[in-house]
Amino acid sequence: MPPFTHLHVHTQYSILDGAASINGLIEKAKSFGMEALAITDHGNMFGAKEFHSHASKKGIKPIIGCEIYVARGTMEDKTGKEDRSGDHLILLAKNLRGYHNLVKLVSLAWTKGFYYKPRVDKAHLMKYREGLIASSACIAGEIQTEILNGNSEAAEEALKSYTDIFGDDFYLEIQRHETSDPEADQTTFPLQQKVIEAFRKLSEKTGVKIIATNDVHFVNREDADAHDRLICINTAKDLDDPTRLRYTKQEYLKSEEEMRTIFSDIPEAIDNVSTLVAGIEKYKLDHDPIMPEFKIPAEYKSEDEYLRYLTYKGAGERWGNLTQEQRERIDFELDTISRMGFPSYFLIVQDFLRAARDMGVSVGPGRGSAAGSAVAYCLRITDIDPIKYGLLFERFLNPDRISMPDIDIDFDEDGRDAVLHYVVEKYGHDKVAHIITFGTMGAKMAIRDVARVQKLPLPEADRLAKMIPEKPGVTLSEAYTEVPELAKEKDSPNPLVVQTLAFAEALEGSVRQTGVHACGVIISKESLDNYIPLSTAKDTDLFVTQYEGNHVESIGLLKMDFLGLKTLSIIKDAIANIKKRHGITIDIDNLPLDDQKTFELFSNGDTTGIFQFESAGMKKYLKELKPNRFEDLIAMNALFRPGPMEYIPQYIRRKHGKEKIEYLLPEMEKYLADTYGITVYQEQVMLLSQELAGFTKGEADSLRKAMGKKKKSLMDEMQTRFLEGCLKKGYSEAVINKIWSDWEHFAQYAFNKSHSTCYALVAFQTGYLKAHYPAEYMAAVLSRNISDIKKITQFMDETRRMGIEVLGPDVNESEVKFTVNKAGNIRFGLGAIKGVGENAVLQLIEEREQNGPFTDIYDLVSRVNLNALNKKNLEAMALAGALDCFSGIRREQYFATDQKGATFIEALIRYGNNVKTVRTSSRNTLFGEDNGFSMKYPDPPEAPEWPKLEKLNREKEVIGIYLSSHPLDDFRLEIETFTSTTLSELKELANFLDREVTVAGMVTDTRNGIGKNGKPFNTFTLQDYTDSYRFAVFDKDSVEFGKYLVNGFFLLVKGRVQKRRNNENELEFKIKSINLLSSVRDELIKNVTIKVRAADINQELINQIKQYIKNNPGETELRFLVYDPESKISLPLFSRSIRVRLNNDLTTFLEDHPALDYKVN
Repeated sequence: MPPFTHLHVHTQYSILDGAASINGLIEKAKSFGMEALAITDHGNMFGAKEFHSHASKKGIKPIIGCEIYVARGTMEDKTGKEDRSGDHLILLAKNLRGYHNLVKLVSLAWTKGFYYKPRVDKAHLMKYREGLIASSACIAGEIQTEILNGNSEAAEEALKSYTDIFGDDFYLEIQRHETSDPEADQTTFPLQQKVIEAFRKLSEKTGVKIIATNDVHFVNREDADAHDRLICINTAKDLDDPTRLRYTKQEYLKSEEEMRTIFSDIPEAIDNVSTLVAGIEKYKLDHDPIMPEFKIPAEYKSEDEYLRYLTYKGAGERWGNLTQEQRERIDFELDTISRMGFPSYFLIVQDFLRAARDMGVSVGPGRGSAAGSAVAYCLRITDIDPIKYGLLFERFLNPDRISMPDIDIDFDEDGRDAVLHYVVEKYGHDKVAHIITFGTMGAKMAIRDVARVQKLPLPEADRLAKMIPEKPGVTLSEAYTEVPELAKEKDSPNPLVVQTLAFAEALEGSVRQTGVHACGVIISKESLDNYIPLSTAKDTDLFVTQYEGNHVESIGLLKMDFLGLKTLSIIKDAIANIKKRHGITIDIDNLPLDDQKTFELFSNGDTTGIFQFESAGMKKYLKELKPNRFEDLIAMNALFRPGPMEYIPQYIRRKHGKEKIEYLLPEMEKYLADTYGITVYQEQVMLLSQELAGFTKGEADSLRKAMGKKKKSLMDEMQTRFLEGCLKKGYSEAVINKIWSDWEHFAQYAFNKSHSTCYALVAFQTGYLKAHYPAEYMAAVLSRNISDIKKITQFMDETRRMGIEVLGPDVNESEVKFTVNKAGNIRFGLGAIKGVGENAVLQLIEEREQNGPFTDIYDLVSRVNLNALNKKNLEAMALAGALDCFSGIRREQYFATDQKGATFIEALIRYGNNVKTVRTSSRNTLFGEDNGFSMKYPDPPEAPEWPKLEKLNREKEVIGIYLSSHPLDDFRLEIETFTSTTLSELKELANFLDREVTVAGMVTDTRNGIGKNGKPFNTFTLQDYTDSYRFAVFDKDSVEFGKYLVNGFFLLVKGRVQKRRNNENELEFKIKSINLLSSVRDELIKNVTIKVRAADINQELINQIKQYIKNNPGETELRFLVYDPESKISLPLFSRSIRVRLNNDLTTFLEDHPALDYKVN
């Protein structure tokens, strides 16, 4: 008799209910000598393909199944309270036909039958029964429910309804979960016994066979407690809640011996399983690529012929008269595409990209290896000439083996959905889907989740979670190695801490929720549920696959990435700004790639806001490199990353002739000259392997892949072939070994030139726009970053550095987005004000453009549609300063109330509506519109002026940033003089280890309390121009510094970055002193030195300086430095009797006067 098989098994894809990993289940089954195993997750097939692949590799026969939910009525009926979940039923695929029918049923359950749970009905079970085995599931099955309700006749009828559908392939399923554990569920076993008694009678009466299962939810007996915590997390219950859901703790993968012992009185229930499994076939799920069909015009015989026509048509538009090299390249690619069966792929992509451009959607020049295809270039799938830049088709499609083509497409953010809609409309809703993702429980999340249900105090949970290193994918096991203090907690005297860590480690990696891939989309030849199970998601109308991306491709489905790239939106907005202001239409796809002004921008490192070139390190190298050709940008884009960065100085030296360019062989110059003899790109290795060793194009790509995967066996094989090929051509073995050694090192950093070229082009386009149309470009950059406080601050600083003002919103000048006014300054967009709807803004702009600017606030409310521009909108505009253009009314007055308690804005709305009513009635009288009646304006109420900080904070509430000014502006001198870094930079504490640091900012949040040790602590958030940072002080420091920790206080904070005493792997900022910024000038500034050139000294300047000194007496020592730049002579002077106070009046004079400079100490 073949060994026992578990046929009712839940993996972690029974989300927050199953705690068993697929790999763990398979390894356990194999250790028991089992030859097969089923997967039957609740209502889904999320893990089916992964399970099938793993089991097949391990020599276990995979049985694909699902525990489905069966509606009592039709699955379209979604009204009955009693039918919210449906009856449980196990379905198992006994062959490939059964698998496809299971896929159909599970998909329909989600797409048509979802009502609290994904449900099917018996009519659809009948329709798709072929190749399926069914069993009655757990005690939540329909037959069991009727038995437990005492309805034996109804139970028999239910059984008949299933045998009518499945015939001999229907089985009565029994389980026994007897437990003596007082913490486990004690109620299930008696119910199971009652069901078993009834099933034995039904089996005897009807001949339906009984099978035994264990409803597996975790792998090992000892995993029961971890699973118990998982159930608490799922149901949001505490562990000590008496009403919570409990399992019997018997739901683990038991051995055949255990199962036979449990069912010793019904041995046939075990034997029947073996008979059932013997009838299940093995089948493959992996499939060659299944290309969607593309409808071609009637005059073309095949997709091949139509693709050839479009390609050569595009080639003529791209290149004019074709060279022999271009024709040979096109023909080689077309032959390869045809042989691999991918013509429809290229036709589909070129079609939706053509549609995108017709809809005004911006399309990127390409990304990844697709840019190596001349066919893609001719079809305008990409915009990079692969022949000109030495890009390789075989890097994209290896002619020696069939693999799925992969073309990722960048669209502007706003246009992506429009293209997706086009694809759905063209190919059908049932043939297009998003790709599912699974969010798993990380180490920190596992600690917090388990701590919550265990009732570990929140501060303790936070303390443990914060010990986990801040890096993606780190596991608890790794964290214990890296953080000894965390490892010690496993032996904590607090049992709750010990349990929390133990169960967190058991549960980490569990699937916690599903999501939708940000850009992955699949398009199929036929309805998708013919190939893959489908589900639904909240945030999309499209179906969602139940398999992850890598499994989608392995079953042959075509995956494409539709990416929304913000930079393309910025380019599009900038072009619109230029058109509006200058009347010029920029052809962004045909810029001169030798533009001097653009390269000057890159050479000066003025690349803030430039795609992929804006980091401080990149700017430094650009200033040294002085790029003057497009190829330099391609190389820098490839080199500026960990690893290859070490070659940048050499690249720069060789470019400027400071280091000799050498080639190991003369033949190498042809492919390495562009990069000054340095191997930068994968494509260079591929071309050199063909040149030196006679590799085919396919072999060259295989070499590239072997290097990328760093597989020693594969590399050794390729090295032998390379050496043989080179020796045949007469090259020295020593030189060849040196080349190979260099390439092995190169493999660590090799980059895809196709991708680098595409993104260098996008960078050049942004650089061109910034160099030639700086205000228009920066307006677009600001518009697209308005919600990122850190970036918007950085970009506004850059805009001001460029000599361009960023002006607040103005109802008489602003558009929806940031725009450039007639003076060349940037005006804040009305649509960026929080609480102001775009429709209201569009109507306001339309009225302004048709009938001229608004003369005052009364004119505005009498002309605009006050249903659209309502009270909420007007209030937000007033706070943002958009109404400041109307003189005589301050912001606070709009919110002041009259004697009746109405605000001025409410009075204005009343006035505006009344004016409109009078105008409407006047048009219907003999007098016409001007009937001599004038309506009295409501007077703005008097109101106390808001303090500066309140005004700016209210402005920030609706704009998101401090715009008209910053609360810290009054302290710029102190900040520039005394701080050593910004709060943004301080976030990288490791950069300041064992260093004294001074920062400044405004207190925006404070908290205080008493710690477990009975000592006080304070935390406070400080905000400067760049970012915010949270500090903490404890014990005596809390007492000493607590007086400064008040919201709205402006502080200078000095401290030291050091390792924590109780955790050397964690850094802290230890505060040493705090000063009020308002006191810094008097307390810390000792002297001021005014620098003046000797030639600029005259009586007028002397009189001006004397007057300012007289008006600002104080305690700061006054010094002068008179200098002559030509003779390089300087004369320091100081006053013994005169002292000054460096207030804003004096510093403004010194900063604004062209002949003066100053320095403080």
